[in-house]
Amino acid sequence: MNKLKDAILSHADPTQVEGLSRFFKTSKGQYGEGDRFLGIKVPVTRLVVKTLWKETTFADLEECIVSPYHEMRLAALLTLVQIFKHAKKNPALQQQCVDFYLSHTKTINNWDLVDLSCYEILGNWLMNKDRTLLYDLARDGKTIWEQRIGIVSTMAFCRAGQLDDTFAIADIFLQKPQPLHDLLQKAVGWLLREAGKRNKQRLKDWLLPRRAAMPRTMFRYAIEHFSEEERRELMKHS
Repeated sequence: MNKLKDAILSHADPTQVEGLSRFFKTSKGQYGEGDRFLGIKVPVTRLVVKTLWKETTFADLEECIVSPYHEMRLAALLTLVQIFKHAKKNPALQQQCVDFYLSHTKTINNWDLVDLSCYEILGNWLMNKDRTLLYDLARDGKTIWEQRIGIVSTMAFCRAGQLDDTFAIADIFLQKPQPLHDLLQKAVGWLLREAGKRNKQRLKDWLLPRRAAMPRTMFRYAIEHFSEEERRELMKHS
């Protein structure tokens, strides 16, 4: 019996399906094409996970992460985050969480699924390890979601005041063929902004020689927290 799966299904709300499907761009040709929804809001999913994560097995997670339903996959990922967080004294279990995560990137296939899980698991796991994995995902990820994992995972480093990888991986995206997918532009710009919150001058110094070549959306996200005067000055030559 998979209690996590059953609990998520019990909260299905058909009245919310259309709105969520529209919000996550599931129509033909859109980034979430074909995804299906049960109509469950994130706070409800979080509450289910909070109640059941301790008794959820990896077999249960496997069943949920391959579900056609978005909320079921999200529940699996949020549960995995909880298992990882509470296994600080059990590196073998943390490694199992990381291996599970990396073996299921095919189904981590929307921006919220990426953003609510990757830095909590991969970013924190790599805090004291070699971080080549994230560079490889950013550069060679088979999907925009794998590439997004590469940059968003650096949030963990930013929060610890370690900014080098965010700037270095952002450079990888500037070297990619343009136009860069909008969801990648937003992710890179967001993480640059986060780095800038910790060291504003360093972000300015990074932006100045690159601003003319940066995709517009990425640039605007990166400078969002600057003053109006600073933004105007930076945008003169962008």
